[in-house]
Amino acid sequence: MIHNISALTTVLQKIPVITGFWWHNARPASLPQSLLPAILGVCIAAGQDAFSLPLALAAVFGVIFAHLATNLWDDYFDYRVKQSGFRDTLARQGFRARILKCPYLTSGQATLNQLLIACIIFSSIALLPCLFIFSFRGIFIFYITLVTGLLGIFYSGYPLRLSYHGLGEIIIGILFGPLLITGVIYAAAGTFLPQSLFLSIPVGLLVMNIVYTHAVIDVTADKVAGKHTLAVVLHQPRLMLAVLFLLLLVPFGIIVYGVTQGLSPWYLLTLGTLPMAGVLFFMVIEFFRTPQRSFEPKFWMGPMRHWATVKAQGIDWFLIRWFVARNLLSFFCILLCAVALLAN
Repeated sequence: MIHNISALTTVLQKIPVITGFWWHNARPASLPQSLLPAILGVCIAAGQDAFSLPLALAAVFGVIFAHLATNLWDDYFDYRVKQSGFRDTLARQGFRARILKCPYLTSGQATLNQLLIACIIFSSIALLPCLFIFSFRGIFIFYITLVTGLLGIFYSGYPLRLSYHGLGEIIIGILFGPLLITGVIYAAAGTFLPQSLFLSIPVGLLVMNIVYTHAVIDVTADKVAGKHTLAVVLHQPRLMLAVLFLLLLVPFGIIVYGVTQGLSPWYLLTLGTLPMAGVLFFMVIEFFRTPQRSFEPKFWMGPMRHWATVKAQGIDWFLIRWFVARNLLSFFCILLCAVALLAN
């Protein structure tokens, strides 16, 4: 009896450690690109008569775990095709490539089967809110969840492997923009709001920009690894920069057009983040001109945690551009949320 109690105690003590381990490896630092659009959906829906706060919170909870599950599935499928090995080879050859892909697998801290189990658990947790919302809002929530889940898995999974054929960034933009925000609005208020497209499409483009900026900077590694990101497909720096310019400019153009079509003029406050978009564009231009040039964070660039550690690891050249892309989306969404609440 005492032995059984001791064994149970040991198991219970391990649960927080194991949970924390997989939470960390699911890359929660990327959550702003899903959490903020989800909160925006709640803010837009808040003014509707059928708005339900419990259903809205359930939708946000589901979005969080769906995002984390997608990150783990991406690691699982990438590791299966030896992506991490390609990056180790690149590092030995002197390429300026990130080599932090799946460190918990390459170090032996976890096995591929354990990762698969974690993927299934995170995905199952993400499905629970869907069942709750389904009981109130009906079958449409099931369809959104199904499409989102399939696109998330097939982003890097067989048989489609969308991120390996130049479609990954586009899928991300759809998932984290119109699909996510529309789904949250419907879950929270049980209705479609066509005018929300003027907000969700710009958000989707800026989320897409985070992944695309990553791909542009990591284009050499992806080429050798056989991962055909949009940057790899475009091939030429001139074309890569042209697409980046559009991703950074078009969101603001859509907001301006939306205001002419009835959106609150207060949404024009988002134009205050346009200089930040210009700085990011300049940083990426400099990456092609002088890859060795380093930049230091400024307060207006937003939070960049553990910067001293980042510099010590020698990946500041990569992460400062990623941080600026992420923070641009964050500031843009925060302004949209504030105006959406005031407009209600």
